[in-house]
Amino acid sequence: MDIGNMSSCNVRGSSLSKKTIGLTAVLCLSMILGGCGDDNSSSASVNLKNAPIAEGTAPAFLKKGDKIALLSPSYTTPDSTIQKTADVLEDWGFKPVIGKSVGKVEAGKLAGTAEERAEDFENALKDTSIKAILCNRGGYGTIQLVDLIDLQLVKKNPKWVIGYSDVTTLHAMQTKAGVMSIHGTMSSSIAKTEGKDENSTLLRDLLKGEVPTYKVPKHKYNQKGKAEGILVGGNMATFVPIIGASDIDVFQNDGIILFMEEIGENLRNIDRMFHSIELHGVMENVRGVILGEFVSSGTDLDYESTEAMLSKYLKEYDIPVICGFPAGHDDINVPIVMGSKVKMEVTSDGATVSFDIKGEKKTVDTDKLTTPQSLPKALLKMMAGKTFDVEE
Repeated sequence: MDIGNMSSCNVRGSSLSKKTIGLTAVLCLSMILGGCGDDNSSSASVNLKNAPIAEGTAPAFLKKGDKIALLSPSYTTPDSTIQKTADVLEDWGFKPVIGKSVGKVEAGKLAGTAEERAEDFENALKDTSIKAILCNRGGYGTIQLVDLIDLQLVKKNPKWVIGYSDVTTLHAMQTKAGVMSIHGTMSSSIAKTEGKDENSTLLRDLLKGEVPTYKVPKHKYNQKGKAEGILVGGNMATFVPIIGASDIDVFQNDGIILFMEEIGENLRNIDRMFHSIELHGVMENVRGVILGEFVSSGTDLDYESTEAMLSKYLKEYDIPVICGFPAGHDDINVPIVMGSKVKMEVTSDGATVSFDIKGEKKTVDTDKLTTPQSLPKALLKMMAGKTFDVEE
């Protein structure tokens, strides 16, 4: 094959989808490296996709008297917030256990050194009386723990890890270890509302075994269709750096449903992160996309919204897309189960998302959730570790 002539293929102006282009690129590369017409190569097969991702194990649901560890794997949290959350957990019938590094401050923001935070996490895993780990807040820092937490320890001690934002890294770790986790509200929000908001009560009910099926209103940028796969993803700025670069990369396994949300990132950064996802070949493995909340995304590019921009790119893939799913950094942040098999269906009337987990099933119409605004957007951005001006 004449490599020099490959540039004459104008794929950008063709009618081929990016999926087809990606497949063609893999075949061309295989031919270049392996050669053509070699009889000895006829038995070799080209691995066009990575191995299918396995569904995680669901940790046991909690019962009255079970212990929940309150940990700070990222930024530190005020003692008053931890105490208020502990009181809520007790009201729910659980026993809170506060990690040793929770009150520490490292580099002005982190809840202790990476080693101290990792030790807290591993100690909670080893303690058989602790049934779940509730993260106190996000911010930044969990990427420092990737090489410090033993994946085998996670696998052998399946427990619900709960959080969002920077906790996205821990969700990837749990999924890679074959254990489900919960993308949901954290101590900072639970304390603010004393656990009376619907984000908190939905989390409480899920921990006790009530598994939701979410009904989502229609959205102008939805893409119709049905899909099922293993739910991965979370905060884009948190998970994009681990793609192709760590032992907890779950994005290059086949058969995934990709969930994405963001706060305080301008549109060009979101655009850059999505194209990084594409360049790593992740979209070849995606069966469906769930776009959560995109808060304070800025107006630095001429798009009506973040969904409008991402929709432009996602139209090139023959997969269903749900826009406006109420999970992320906005006022409504419903719990979803990462690492579980999910089924999504998008029609002209709206969408549904269900989880393949044993438990008592209930339907939640997200359009009827009335969680009041609990935190100002500026504070939500600070919780996410995003303190810069989105218009920078």
